[in-house]
Amino acid sequence: MNTLPSLFVSHGAPTFALEPGLAGAQLRAVGEALPRPRAVLVVSAHWIATDARVAASVAPRTIYDFGGFDERLYRMTYPAPGHPELAQRAIEVLAAAGWRATPDDRRGLDHGAWVPLTHLYPNADVAVFQVAMPARLDGQSAFAFGAALAPLVEEGVLIVGSGSLTHNLYEVQFGQPRAQAYAAEFEAWIRAAVRSGDHDRLRHALTLAPHAQRAHPTAEHFLPLVVAAGAAKRATPVTVLEGGILHGVLSMESYVFGVALEGLASHEPAASAAVAG
Repeated sequence: MNTLPSLFVSHGAPTFALEPGLAGAQLRAVGEALPRPRAVLVVSAHWIATDARVAASVAPRTIYDFGGFDERLYRMTYPAPGHPELAQRAIEVLAAAGWRATPDDRRGLDHGAWVPLTHLYPNADVAVFQVAMPARLDGQSAFAFGAALAPLVEEGVLIVGSGSLTHNLYEVQFGQPRAQAYAAEFEAWIRAAVRSGDHDRLRHALTLAPHAQRAHPTAEHFLPLVVAAGAAKRATPVTVLEGGILHGVLSMESYVFGVALEGLASHEPAASAAVAG
């Protein structure tokens, strides 16, 4: 593997940090399979700014941007170092592509970053910095934003879009083992688009995909997927990391763009998988 892939991660609920399940195990296997990056750049659904702000802290703090969860979560930290030098390079490549980008020396790691990273790099021994999603992105501009960041891949940066393949919090039922049919249908449509390298369909997914507005009442958790696709050096192959659908409606499916990782390529869900009508 000569070039790092890009990665889309469904980060689920904050409890993913405590309950890794299948998705956590697969992320850990991805971290072990990939060449060690100089740094991880995370574009998270939980940091949106007017412009593309870039976290430049030497030691980013762990941000607890959620409430009402297990107390153990608020005692967890992810003490990975930052990488101010590569943060500056991110500003430069974004500016070269026409995006206004500025540094942020105080920004830490929100749960869209540190929760999945506890599985991807559990020793917190790879530098991490975040880049905010510019406000008012749509599918086309999110893909262009990822493409603007893509030169960093050649400098050893693993670009991660962190969101959720489905994200209807109005319908979440914690502990519900049966997936809602609409969430499974949306997941299958996106998987087919990703596997075929059909990025035009992916960019327009929130208009074209079945149940798109129900799966994503707002777009911010879907757009990191499009950013990750735009950052990929190759559209295919894609390694699909099946994580199941938790709490009835939250798909934990993730994608590694540009590489087929042996032993991790998923199979189609079994016909007996529990799906609610």
